[in-house]
Amino acid sequence: MRDDCCPSNGLLSVDAALAQLQQAACTVLPKVETIALTQALGRILAQDVVSGLDVPPQANSAMDGYALHTQTQQADDIYEVSQRIAAGSQPQNLQHGTLARIFTGAVIPQGANAVVMQENCEVLADGRVKVLLWPKEQANIRPQGQDIQQGDTILQQGQKLTPAALGLLATIGLDTVKVYQRLKVMYFATGDELVAANQTLKVGQIYNSNSVLLHSLLTQAGFEAINGGVIADNLSDTIATLSQAAQQADVIMTTGGVSVGEEDHIKAAITQIGHLDLWKIAIKPGKPLAFGSIAATPFIGLPGNPQSVFVTFNLLARVFLAYRQGQTHGVMPKSIPVACDFEVKKSQNRREYLRVRLAMTEQGLRLQKHSNQSSGVLSSSVWADGFAIIETGTTVEKGESVPFLAFS
Repeated sequence: MRDDCCPSNGLLSVDAALAQLQQAACTVLPKVETIALTQALGRILAQDVVSGLDVPPQANSAMDGYALHTQTQQADDIYEVSQRIAAGSQPQNLQHGTLARIFTGAVIPQGANAVVMQENCEVLADGRVKVLLWPKEQANIRPQGQDIQQGDTILQQGQKLTPAALGLLATIGLDTVKVYQRLKVMYFATGDELVAANQTLKVGQIYNSNSVLLHSLLTQAGFEAINGGVIADNLSDTIATLSQAAQQADVIMTTGGVSVGEEDHIKAAITQIGHLDLWKIAIKPGKPLAFGSIAATPFIGLPGNPQSVFVTFNLLARVFLAYRQGQTHGVMPKSIPVACDFEVKKSQNRREYLRVRLAMTEQGLRLQKHSNQSSGVLSSSVWADGFAIIETGTTVEKGESVPFLAFS
């Protein structure tokens, strides 16, 4: 079922929220810096990379064996070995009617057009070699430019640099790369009930897990996470703290305080010192999510429950931050259909993200649902492999396929 942009319950759909976040994020790009490839893992490429050479630069052997010309086959298939070519050495022209001993990665000599693998050869007592299986032309030869050709755009601006991408840059002789500077994201937890680790809990208090969770999520996603601490539950402190943060960070994030309770001051503070562009979203868990700005600094307010923080960061906040960082490839979450080993009997007016685990059953690969889907149960995300997406207004029968979104 299609998720409506403006459902009758007044909540903004997840798809509409994502589109709005993407549009808002792409108005500004970070500054560019040049860094070593060894420091660039997970960074965002700031310009296209065009290769200045072929890779490989010369045709080379795909295996250990003997280089030859396929049109010089002799009746007895016995040949002299005229030279030995190791990887990294410069070969001589192949003498007519002879073989060249060659090793993997070595340049093919002029005059050869195939390599016969050593397993298909027999070395005779006098040093000559008998070819047991004559190769076809170009057999076991990696042609020049097989991987990359000079002038190819090998990576595009906005790509996230993976180990494979960095290896590709190294193959064309680069040791540095231009990337966007990491976004500085200052985050805050809110609530007088929050207590730091190693302190004794009093009645009504809980440990501040949101700061650790959000720091980890930001760091894993490739951003510079700055811990702003805990904001007390009063409006004046909230306004002062967020106003100062807007001058220090590229993006501000908070957890909690975005609902409409008397002790929820984040929304009220933002409306006084900035503006809100997005508030309630048709998502479960995680309905109260705020997005706006303080002066020119974007603000994202996540719910207070740790599980809701986990869901809304991965599905919404991360998307905004990635686009703001300059990433343009592979940003939006991608799901795959997987049959479920459970049923959903009651439809919801919000798109629901169930914590599920992949399991191999007698019926094949299935999604198993965690027994407790409460927004206050973070342990379900430790147990799970990802989310099963249940669209608004739908029910699910056991064995039916639903979209599965892996955590990583």
